[in-house]
Amino acid sequence: MTKSKHSSTRRHIIQGMGALATMGGATWLSSPNSAHAQGLAQWPNKPIHMIVPNPAGGAADVLPRLIADALGQKLGQPVIVENRPGAAGNIAAEWFNGTEPDGYTLLAAPPPTLSINVSLYPKINYDPAKFVPITILATVSNALLVHPSVNAQSAQELVELSKANPDKLAYASQGNGSTSHLTAELFKQKTGASMIHVPYKGDAPAIADLLAGHVQVMFGNLSAASAHLKSGKLKLLAVTSPKRLPAFAQTPALNETIPGFVSVTWFAVVAPPKTPSVIAHHLSKTIADILKTPEINKRFAELGAETVGNTPEELAQWMREDTQRWRDVIRSGNVTID
Repeated sequence: MTKSKHSSTRRHIIQGMGALATMGGATWLSSPNSAHAQGLAQWPNKPIHMIVPNPAGGAADVLPRLIADALGQKLGQPVIVENRPGAAGNIAAEWFNGTEPDGYTLLAAPPPTLSINVSLYPKINYDPAKFVPITILATVSNALLVHPSVNAQSAQELVELSKANPDKLAYASQGNGSTSHLTAELFKQKTGASMIHVPYKGDAPAIADLLAGHVQVMFGNLSAASAHLKSGKLKLLAVTSPKRLPAFAQTPALNETIPGFVSVTWFAVVAPPKTPSVIAHHLSKTIADILKTPEINKRFAELGAETVGNTPEELAQWMREDTQRWRDVIRSGNVTID
């Protein structure tokens, strides 16, 4: 055999070994192989279960249900949504972690389950980084809300007011370690604002006390507060999306005055560890197509949600960045779940 033939053969062997090596690691990020593609011909042939780690009724439940109906029609099999709330999503995630990686069980979850709890809890029995990413359904901007009695018309005026009256302003959150809590902590760390934390069990009681003036500030879900903003019962000082929102074009994004300040609630779909890449990519593309339809866009917009539909690779990067963001906030603020 000539030298050139030896080199060619050796090159093909090395390339083949490299391909096999990737199968043992981040397989779900590679392109679907032929064996997986053949398997897709038989999938799905039974109902798919979509687990939601939140109670029924909120955006974390409603958005997946809207997608599930359309997804079932596209795939030719029912997509059944199941609520498994408890322990900030850990109960559902731990159960989900042990399910078969066959594409018949999915998890539709907001940030706590996928990027926050891993830094907040001393121990959780799952690793969100090992879940197979599919796509983000939508994002909902958080908002800096204040009671009308607060003498501040901007985020900077609120900071100055809090510094002039240390720990006199109280901010509500949906609970210790919630997105609203961590967003407020990030705000304090970046501005030096002086406010005390009052945690609640969920969004509804927190907003109720904010409306009553028992607490003065809250980084809350914009969709949940929109009716109160229209009635003048609450004031909106800023949004925490990367840029201004069309529906609130006069309201600045905190990112304008605090570069890098971004905090959005997002809702992603993932699959159990080791789910074949071809299934994840097929689901991602199918859901992205659904999210582009006028009907879904309209329904999501009515809930204050902006559709996304990114790729598995983009979701993986998103999760890494969000995990690091909140890890830094939790450590710097000594945030605990107690």
